[in-house]
Amino acid sequence: MSAQRPSGQPLLVVIDPAARVMDGESVRIAKDVLCGGAPSVKIALPESEEEAVRVLEHRGRRRPVVVGDDAALLRTVRTLHSARGLGEAVVGLVPVGRRTGLARALGVPGGAVSAARAVLDGAERELDLLLDDSGGIVLGALRIGSATPAWWTPVERRARSLARTLSLNGHSPHLGLGMRGGHRLRIEADGVVLADLDDCVEEVSVSTAVPGVAEVLVRREGVAPAGPVHARSVTVSGRDFRYTADTAPAGPVRRRTWTVVPSAWRLTVPRSAY
Repeated sequence: MSAQRPSGQPLLVVIDPAARVMDGESVRIAKDVLCGGAPSVKIALPESEEEAVRVLEHRGRRRPVVVGDDAALLRTVRTLHSARGLGEAVVGLVPVGRRTGLARALGVPGGAVSAARAVLDGAERELDLLLDDSGGIVLGALRIGSATPAWWTPVERRARSLARTLSLNGHSPHLGLGMRGGHRLRIEADGVVLADLDDCVEEVSVSTAVPGVAEVLVRREGVAPAGPVHARSVTVSGRDFRYTADTAPAGPVRRRTWTVVPSAWRLTVPRSAY
């Protein structure tokens, strides 16, 4: 973690198209504060995610500032990582949109004025990330089995309706509705097996909450949860499992390894955070 003050570099302010639709007033306020406090500001108004990526890839020496939600922040970090510029850039963020929980968890203020001022006068915070073996990036946390998939609710409702209909006709069906309760997964942390395929796992969470390592928590069905385990890499394998990475669904996959990259990127936050 670093408490350095961001330099007086010129800014590239990338305003996410969804933010302009969602809250134009907050976008305007952020622009006014940033333009009034930085030596040079270039405003980019991409119309698509692809255009936003191209703008970031050609930012030159300008410091990237994102006006948008968590998805816009993730896209920015992934773009900089792919372009091998993540370690050089100090990312600024003004959260605008429905999903800003990740931004708040990372220490970014929710208001447009306070977030824009943090971009200008705040401190650089060094942060870890999780890099998976397919090139995916997780900034905050990933989870397996933390919530029932949205599609399962209508499936379950229809199955129960069918069961009632069959029961009225003299049948006693067993439809296996308990299948959502757990996952057969092998979970390894730095090579140590935390759960194997004969265990029924209710939930797995892996986060970057502890600097330098991943914090791994495994909940098994019918077993009191043990404390978290800290590791540099985590491997999960099993039959076509899905997971949620920073609130975005991913999968299905049969095997995935996440490795901690310490101090991989820098984000401006209020100096009061220190």
